[in-house]
Amino acid sequence: MPIEKIIVLEDDAILRNNLAQTLRRRRYDVALASTIAEAQEYLQADTFDLIILDVRLPDGDGTDLLKALQQRPQRPLVVITTGFGSVESAVECMKNGAFDYLIKPFSTEQIEVILRKAEEFTQLLKVNRYLSQETDEAEHELLGNSPAMQELRQLIRKVARTQATVLIQGESGTGKELVARAIYRESPRANGPFIKVNCAAIPENLIESEFFGHEKGAFTGAIAKREGRFELAHGGTILLDEISEISTSVQAKLLRVLQEREFERVGGTRTIKVDVRVIATTNRNLELSVERKEFRQDLFFRLNVVPIHLPPLRERRSDIVPLAEEFIRRFSRKHGVHPKRLSEAAIEALQNHNWPGNVRELQNVVERAVILCTDEERIEPAHLGLVAPIHLRSTPAAPAPPAPPAARPGPAPDGHFPPLAELERQHILAALEYCKGNRTHAARLLGISIRTLRNKLHEILGTRPSPEEHSEPDAEVTTPNSRT
Repeated sequence: MPIEKIIVLEDDAILRNNLAQTLRRRRYDVALASTIAEAQEYLQADTFDLIILDVRLPDGDGTDLLKALQQRPQRPLVVITTGFGSVESAVECMKNGAFDYLIKPFSTEQIEVILRKAEEFTQLLKVNRYLSQETDEAEHELLGNSPAMQELRQLIRKVARTQATVLIQGESGTGKELVARAIYRESPRANGPFIKVNCAAIPENLIESEFFGHEKGAFTGAIAKREGRFELAHGGTILLDEISEISTSVQAKLLRVLQEREFERVGGTRTIKVDVRVIATTNRNLELSVERKEFRQDLFFRLNVVPIHLPPLRERRSDIVPLAEEFIRRFSRKHGVHPKRLSEAAIEALQNHNWPGNVRELQNVVERAVILCTDEERIEPAHLGLVAPIHLRSTPAAPAPPAPPAARPGPAPDGHFPPLAELERQHILAALEYCKGNRTHAARLLGISIRTLRNKLHEILGTRPSPEEHSEPDAEVTTPNSRT
């Protein structure tokens, strides 16, 4: 509710009371004043969103108060009323900062029209003030033509037309915010605000205030009323980025917003109703977090109406080179250099890298290459600065693999056969060495899935898979001899 508190400054008692009844029926907080001095007392004690101000008052001219209000950092909207209106006086009042101008007698319908205009104008001001503080300059286009990306675009088009809550899951750097923005742009709410809350970046003691706002004096430092992100998103979409990072106490309050679409500000008693669509993102496996009692099950069910899982870049390798070429064009424009081509060796290096940081890592690698390649004709592997192609998240580097075993291993000199597990270990590491660390290629040669290969590597290294690896799909690999 962008407008909550209104001062009616009118010396005519009948008109003043009639206006108060009209406004209170619409659930506004109304303060009545018959003099400028009374209105100034209200303004010193609290903040107001709108003043209905008569021009002729017992202790002065209302236009003087109008001019004084323009000097306040948080000034209310002012609607001037007068029984002696003229075009010249209306123009003068608008120049001095009046929001609108009414000539007495006016109807209830005229008041309703002005209130509606004031609500919309105030909402726009608050959203623009929030957006002006945003420094996100990222491109908001989903790139890639792999089958996975084509399916994702189809799903976005289906989901965007609805009002359903969406939960987007995927590793860091896969483009979860881009998907959320795409859903917003293609939705019926595209003309409304798109408000983002980075739950991981806000201190725990402030997250509730960021979500729901606070009243003046609600806590130390709350020197004025502040609207929360849900209020700013009224009529539009709110993105709860990294939703898994909020505490269980805030999760309970967030659940109420999702169920009832209402809340109270911190330190307030007024129930505020909002119309927002909620999109949440996380790089964690929320089902596993629910099992560990780290995330509320009922909130998970509320968020998981339409789940979207983003595949990591290593599972859509056909997109790597086209993405890199597009990033080369973008960063060449950004840094004012002539675009360069990728050499064959650089393309091979990009394809063989495992991309634990996904598209975000690819962007950084390409930008570095564009900067370092200013005096060269083509981008070479040295410009990319990629490390060894095999990456196991949260694991130490693999030891150097031994030489591959003989085709028909025999017993040791003492007649002892090596255990099957040791033979399997040697066989896997030999395959990885042959494939230069490319796990996809090695899994194909071994006739097993990438997940099976990864799990066996964890056994070999004595490490445990991360929660994100549990959620990755187990796509089987077809070998040349598996066809029937």
